[in-house]
Amino acid sequence: MNMKVSSPALHQLDQSHHFHPFTDLRDYAAHGGRIVNRAEHIYIYDTDGHRMLDGMSGLWCCNLGYSQHQIVEAIYRQLQELPFYNNFFRCSNQPAVELAKALVDITPARFNHVFFTNSGSEANDTNIRLVHRYYDLLGKPEKKLFISRKNAYHGSTIAAGSLGGMSGMHEQVRGLDYVHHINQPNWFVNGGDLSPEEFGIEVARELETKIDELGEERVAAFIAEPIQGAGGVIIPPDTYWPEIQRICDERDILLIADEVICGFGRTGDWFGSDTYQIKPQLMTFAKAITNGYIPLGGVMISDQIADVLLAHGGEFTHGLTYSGHPASCAAGLATLKTLHETNIIQTAATTIGPHLQSRLRELESHPIVGEVRGKGMFAALELVRDKHSRERLAPESTGAVYCRDRANANGLMVRQTGDAMITAPPLVSTMAEIDTLVEKLHQALDETAAHYGV
Repeated sequence: MNMKVSSPALHQLDQSHHFHPFTDLRDYAAHGGRIVNRAEHIYIYDTDGHRMLDGMSGLWCCNLGYSQHQIVEAIYRQLQELPFYNNFFRCSNQPAVELAKALVDITPARFNHVFFTNSGSEANDTNIRLVHRYYDLLGKPEKKLFISRKNAYHGSTIAAGSLGGMSGMHEQVRGLDYVHHINQPNWFVNGGDLSPEEFGIEVARELETKIDELGEERVAAFIAEPIQGAGGVIIPPDTYWPEIQRICDERDILLIADEVICGFGRTGDWFGSDTYQIKPQLMTFAKAITNGYIPLGGVMISDQIADVLLAHGGEFTHGLTYSGHPASCAAGLATLKTLHETNIIQTAATTIGPHLQSRLRELESHPIVGEVRGKGMFAALELVRDKHSRERLAPESTGAVYCRDRANANGLMVRQTGDAMITAPPLVSTMAEIDTLVEKLHQALDETAAHYGV
C-alpha cells in the first residue's frame, strides 16, 4: 500500500489494529503514540512534523545513523539477484558465506564458525540448543542448567525471556525451569556501603555460590551482556569480569557473551568482550550488524564447541527459515565494509565517546541526578530526590517517565529504564550534536526537578 494517508487517519488505524511490543495495550488504544515516517543522519521525523535527535540509535541498532545509502543499495542489488533461498538441505548463498568469513575476521581467533538467525532472541535460543548438544555429545547430559542475572535482557521469546531477568516478563509467562539468576553488578542500586571494587568481587562470587548450590555437574553455562543495556546501562566495576572469568574457567562452565547491544562499536571496541577482555565460548550478535536496516542475528561459535559438534555424526535439529537470508547478509557485509573503511569505531572511541561521557558527567551536579555512568557511546543517569539517601523522585519510576516525556517533547529521543534515563546516540554523531543532546537532556532534568519541587 503506497497511498497517502493523513496523520490523524494513520493514528486511528494504528490504535485500532496494531499491537505494539512492550506497551500498555489499553492505554495505547486510548491515547496512541508517535508514528515515525522519515529519518536522515541521526534525526527522526514523525507524521505530525516533529523532528527529534535520536539519542537511542533506533533501538540500540542504527550505530551509523539513517543515511547509509551503501547499505540500502547492497540490499536492493541482492534482492534483484537472489531475493531468498534457504540454507537448509546442504544449500547456502554467497552473502551468507562471505559474511560468515567477515565476522570470523573481526572476532578473536577462537571463533571460526557462525550460526545465523533473524534476531538476538533467536540467537540466544540457539545458544541453549548449542550448549545442550555440546554437553550431550561430551557424555554429560546432566549439564543443562543456565545461570543469568536479574534485570538482564536477552530477548523476548520464551527461551530468551527465561534467560533474561526482567521481573515484568517473568510475571506474565512461565519460563524455562532450568534457568537461574544471580544479582546484577549495579553498584548504585545494590552496592550499599561497599566500594565499587569490593562490590564487583562480591556480586561476581554469587555465581560461584549459585554453581555450588545447583551442582557444578549440572550447570552448563553463564550468560551475560558485557554491559547490561536494556537493564539500564549497568557498567560493571573493574573487578567484576576478571572474577567471573576465573569462576567459569575453573568450574567447567561455558561463558556466553550477549553482544547484541555492545557489539560493533558501542563500547569503543568491535565488541564489549574486547573492552573487558572476556573470553566467551559463544557470542550473541544482532542489531548493529546491519545498522538496523534489516533483521539479522547470530551466534559466534568457538572452536571448543564447534570441534565437538563437527567431530560427531547426527543432525543438529535446529534451524530457521530465514537463517542466513541473502539480503540481510548483504546488509551485514555493507555495514562491516563501512565500519572498516571509515574508521568510525576508533573515532567514536577516541573523540565522540569521550566527549559524550565528559559532557554527561557535567550533569552529576544537577539536584536530581544521583549517578552518571557510561562507557563508549552509551550512558545512564539515575534520578533521585535526595543524593545522599538515594531516595527516588516518585514511586514506580514515574519521575524518570516524566523526564523522558519532557525530553521527547523537547526534540530528544531518549529512553527510561526504571529510575534511569539512558542514551545511546549513533557513533556518527558530531561534537555539536552531542552538545545538543546534553543540552536537551539538561532542559528535561530542569523541568522534571521543577515539577517535583526539588
